[in-house]
Amino acid sequence: MASIVDSDNDGVEFATPTTSVNSSPNHKCSLRDDEIPNVHPSKFRQSISNEERYMHNQGRSRSLYGASPNCYFGPKGRIMKNSANTLTIQDPGSQRLTWYNVPKTTLIIKKIFDDTVWQPFKDIATWLVKEKNMTVYVEEKVMEEPNVINDNEFRALANQLSTFQEGKEDLTDKIDFIICLGGDGTLLYASSLFQQSVPPVMAFHLGSLGFLTPHQFTMFREQITQVLEGNAALTLRSRLKCVVHKLAIDGPDMFEREKSPETHHHHHTSKKHIMVLNEVVVDRGPCPYLCNVDLYMDGRHVTSVQGDGLIISTPTGSTAYAAAAGASMIHPNVPAILICPICPHSLSFRPIVVPAGVEVKIMVNPDARNSAWVSFDGRNRQEITSGDCVRITTSIYPVPSICSQDQIRDWFDSLAECLHWNVRRQQNSFSRTSTSTYSLESLDLSNNGDSDSPTDSNTFSPGFSTSR
Repeated sequence: MASIVDSDNDGVEFATPTTSVNSSPNHKCSLRDDEIPNVHPSKFRQSISNEERYMHNQGRSRSLYGASPNCYFGPKGRIMKNSANTLTIQDPGSQRLTWYNVPKTTLIIKKIFDDTVWQPFKDIATWLVKEKNMTVYVEEKVMEEPNVINDNEFRALANQLSTFQEGKEDLTDKIDFIICLGGDGTLLYASSLFQQSVPPVMAFHLGSLGFLTPHQFTMFREQITQVLEGNAALTLRSRLKCVVHKLAIDGPDMFEREKSPETHHHHHTSKKHIMVLNEVVVDRGPCPYLCNVDLYMDGRHVTSVQGDGLIISTPTGSTAYAAAAGASMIHPNVPAILICPICPHSLSFRPIVVPAGVEVKIMVNPDARNSAWVSFDGRNRQEITSGDCVRITTSIYPVPSICSQDQIRDWFDSLAECLHWNVRRQQNSFSRTSTSTYSLESLDLSNNGDSDSPTDSNTFSPGFSTSR
């Protein structure tokens, strides 16, 4: 990994990007490799590329991941080098989209049977087909909507659109670019369609909340043209890879397993990995009893969870269900997994954040009074019984979400506009005419320290005003 001396001349080195994150050969998009040569600072400006000079002129000389840790400790100690476990992370501030082939196919995900999204969908599909000469894919359900059937003008264009059915067709090698029209649910649905490499996603805010949809539709032509030209910032939203293991029992019925020593147990693994963008939720379902599950980290039992359930969330999902359950909100560039209990039967069970590389396993406790239920981004809900488990870890295939401005401003704008984060009426300033401020000299000290004598209630502390 290369390094660059901080422009503030404080002698601290900062990590710079060295690798491409999306290296799938089947895709036409990648991230620009902004590696800065390891040269003497006096020759730095002559050696950097135009793109690096652009990033440098924007005033960002520090990596968004912070300072590279010093691997040497004292005169003789250092971290053992292990090339097998070396992880190279690209600086999020340099993640910008580029195309090594001209994108030809676009997938439009719209909110189904929503009349407010119909006209924007019609406008953008017509523009992409007629002016950009792109192949447009839509879900087959869209062609069954009354607006499509009854619109004579759009009917001719509808014959030029390609359709797909969820779960029946693999879109991995067909789609170059994704456009979402609706709310956050459209982005979650788009993520679920791709179990491996995900094309760049541009989400327009046409729904209710719109925390994950930063783009406004009014200037869609200019914004999409800019993206197709390869000039846009990206936020790589990490996903969770999940698999359900069912406990299979050979021999007598499971209720007789304790009575029969011939009963054999083994885990049957689901063949399908489920990709999750927001969170995995394990809860007690319709049962009135506490949910009782065991939590493991990298194969080690950490704790048992007794309560309404447990949320395993990505940083993207930390502003969704986890935030409502009392967890902290995490920027999507932070490589982490958030574990948050739902109404735990313990006052000391607080949400925790663990490294993104760990494997989390949730298993129904053998002594649990009832089964549990698991859902993935609010979908694929299924029951898990005693001995069943869910394994969760961070996927190597993130969702490349196209920013409206950049990774930092988009996130804080969404916090302010959608969640009204830290919205409070401003405290009034002190008035020079009506405020009396006490000092040590103005206090009545005639009581000579007699604590039993009554004092003026307004002289509770020197230097404090009685007015709020």
